[in-house]
Amino acid sequence: MISTAIRVARVGSAAELAAAVLMMLGFPCLMLAALVPSIPAFAAAAAVTYLADHYLHRKGSYLVSRLSKVRAGLSIRFLIRQLLLILLLARLSLADNLIYYGAIACFIAFYGLQAPHGALTTLIRNRRRMPVATRNVDLASRIRIPDAPPRLLLDRPAEKMLHLDLAAVAGILAGAALESAAVGYTGIGVTLALSILYVLALVPYVRGGKTPPKAEKVLAAVDDWLREYRPETVLYFSGSKDSAYQVNMWLETMEQLDTRPLIILRERVILQNLAPTTVPVVCVPGGVHLMNMDLSTVRVALYAANVGKNIHLLRVPTMRHVFIGHGDSDKLASVNPFSKVYDEVWTAGRAGRDRYAIADVGVRDEDIVEVGRPQLAPIRTWQGVPGDRMPTILYAPTWEGWDDNPGNTSILLAGENIVKRLVEADPAVRVLYKPHPFTGTRSPQAKAAHQRITALIEAAAAERAADARFTADTAVRTRAGAELARIEARLAELTGGTEKGDEAEATRDGLVDVARHEEIARLRAEWNAAYWRSFPDWEHRVITGAEPRLYDCFNVSDAMVSDISSVVSDFIASGKPYAVTDSAGLGVEEFKRQNTAVRAAVILSNDAAGLDALLEAVRVPDADPLAEDRRELKRYLLGPDEPKSIDQFNTAVAQLALKAETRNLGQESRITVGGPDVELADALPVQRASAPGDTDGAPTG
Repeated sequence: MISTAIRVARVGSAAELAAAVLMMLGFPCLMLAALVPSIPAFAAAAAVTYLADHYLHRKGSYLVSRLSKVRAGLSIRFLIRQLLLILLLARLSLADNLIYYGAIACFIAFYGLQAPHGALTTLIRNRRRMPVATRNVDLASRIRIPDAPPRLLLDRPAEKMLHLDLAAVAGILAGAALESAAVGYTGIGVTLALSILYVLALVPYVRGGKTPPKAEKVLAAVDDWLREYRPETVLYFSGSKDSAYQVNMWLETMEQLDTRPLIILRERVILQNLAPTTVPVVCVPGGVHLMNMDLSTVRVALYAANVGKNIHLLRVPTMRHVFIGHGDSDKLASVNPFSKVYDEVWTAGRAGRDRYAIADVGVRDEDIVEVGRPQLAPIRTWQGVPGDRMPTILYAPTWEGWDDNPGNTSILLAGENIVKRLVEADPAVRVLYKPHPFTGTRSPQAKAAHQRITALIEAAAAERAADARFTADTAVRTRAGAELARIEARLAELTGGTEKGDEAEATRDGLVDVARHEEIARLRAEWNAAYWRSFPDWEHRVITGAEPRLYDCFNVSDAMVSDISSVVSDFIASGKPYAVTDSAGLGVEEFKRQNTAVRAAVILSNDAAGLDALLEAVRVPDADPLAEDRRELKRYLLGPDEPKSIDQFNTAVAQLALKAETRNLGQESRITVGGPDVELADALPVQRASAPGDTDGAPTG
């Protein structure tokens, strides 16, 4: 019942639900105490509302934002409490007492101070917002960026300002109880003095010396840095907060480029959720600012998503534009017609090329380049299940998508059946459940199914833990737990001090410490190893959040059940058995015809029939009828193992950069020789003679 209430109220925990209930009940109790009247009851109810309100704000509760939508926002709640205090004084026959008028005057003055306080905090934030925010870019040597105001002043300022009425409320209540006007006036004086001091403390931060330079000066400094750094390859990304993973998956690849890399982001929220990287990052929210930025040295632009804001960079003709995507699957998103606006489309293997040919969306075959998947390097190939370990099966369904197509995800129709069969399998297996991070964000039905699957796995884990047949080496778990605590403490030490006061300060101090970055990467690898040792290898687990990563789950699993998504294509790199659910009920042959990635998979129906074949392939690898099919499909989907994917990627970047440079030289020569009517062959005779028949200088898109 409590879990249902938590879900309906959209709160994160039972404690949060309790705080919300107490706050809601507290205000009627305040009114009742004022009418009775009872000072102790009023004081108790006021304390409850103060504490519950503060707790909900500190937790960032969804209910707090909802209350503001129904005209019960933060300021209104404080005003109601103060009005009820005035009512209490009247019911105590203090309406003719000076403390009554003092309380009214105090609260009027107190709310009068809210306006300058709110204006100052808004003005400070706006003036400290940079037109361009950066990481790993040295702007501090070019422009002066002052320190951010103390967090004490600007962290939840409205809540802090309003809570200053606590002294007046407490003083007035104590004065009424003790029949001492002096106590009440003291509380009133403290509230007004602190409020005035708070406003005055903000004033210095709106002056010129405390604010960053104007936009023109910042943009000039960025251009100056760009001319010095001379970026050659750009990763461009725009999207919502939840899509940050799409750019994060390319960070390691960008760090391994042979050319000078740069990452351009369009939303501040993406910058805030960007994973640590050594690559310079420039966040340019304004389209005009981006279009005026000096990117004359860039020859290759890489796009990880098809979004409208791509047009702001696609308009630049001096660079070649490439769609690299954020996964490789048989979903329609992998053959978006928008892709034809790019000069080239890079796919992992031959399958991507064929997918575009079949879709016939306007992407030409000569504009497709197979580069492998550099991100898959961490995935280890399967060597079979050791005899002393229980097989581990990963269930990694994708999310429900933007429509209600039953083929989008297995969670709705098949998820519970899959999990029930796995946890009841004989011989036993371990189940890891790692859903897509978007699961349940659009569909309430998908969210409910996810919660039921989670409950199933947790119940099965508890039952197994109570079974005497399953034992655990407590010494190993204890050591792993201690190691996790040590690593997490060191990671907190290394990362805790990197969060800056605001965007301007983060831009100024955003240069990466390479040694720290490398230590963090090493510690995270150690954390991952310790995490898997911290519980028995037979324990079922629900794994959400960023850590452990999906590929880490691949490496500890012996097989996977999933849906049509890039997860399947990535898992194929491991060579392990896998199953895919035909949620739309197409039938095995049609399902395989439409979806390349399932041609070496065990196909499941929504009742999870077929899981036995997957488990048999795990237990007896030598008798696995799909082993050779998986090897062939791996080559088809992901390309050859040699040369390495990162080498293929670097080669593709170099070749495309050469095409861009050839085009640019041709344009310059046309202008120099005699205008736009001059043929490229006349303008560049040397280049044409040195490479007979070479058409690399021709536009490809």
